Amino acid sequence: MKILAMDTSSNALSVAIVEDKNLLAEETLNIKKNHSIELMPTIDYLMKQINLKPNDLDRIVVAMGPGSYTGLRIAVTTAKTLAYTLGIELVGVSSLQVLAANAKNFDGLIIPLIDARRRNVYAGVYQWQKQRLISILSDRHIAFDKLVSYIAGKRCYFTGEVSNFSDEIKKIADVIIEPNLKLRLPSAYELAIIGRNPPPVEVHQFVPDYLKRVEAEENWLMTHEEIDDWVEKI
Repeated sequence: MKILAMDTSSNALSVAIVEDKNLLAEETLNIKKNHSIELMPTIDYLMKQINLKPNDLDRIVVAMGPGSYTGLRIAVTTAKTLAYTLGIELVGVSSLQVLAANAKNFDGLIIPLIDARRRNVYAGVYQWQKQRLISILSDRHIAFDKLVSYIAGKRCYFTGEVSNFSDEIKKIADVIIEPNLKLRLPSAYELAIIGRNPPPVEVHQFVPDYLKRVEAEENWLMTHEEIDDWVEKI
């Protein structure tokens, strides 16, 4: 099975092409560029480097969130368009699970973070069990302080967008912060490996997993009633 995997859920952009478990090509950019401009040229470049044509692909795997609202829409829209146009399978994978998958040799709790601003994070808690990455605490939008209270006293490994919280994390007993910047970035190869086995989704129904309403929607709801069947309640 030839898989094209893509992740634009954070500042980093990562694309990989994998056949079975073999990495054929991969590119990761960790610079603040417009993912909407860079994604398709990166895909095209990698495909040409290994002499693959779009019709050679069997499955698209995309990081479906949480993360940057704009970034998620870019990758998910691109993945859906390619899957529909090529008539191939589409699978979505948690962006946090992709980050956690880099921690291959840690036997405690793995906590991937994506900075959600205002001292909030997107986070989950994962652990390797019998060579499978298991979700211990489901992905969520959570105040960083509340997350810290949950993991207090446990042996933990932090990865992902930890920079704005690193000083506080270091004060927690028995905690490791991934020192290697590369391993704190999403890997489209790991994304492809995770996405090899799940059943494909229906392309038209597939949407990003934001976990949180956009700020404009939250502000609107503060001054309006919920809407049911597109009719505003009075």
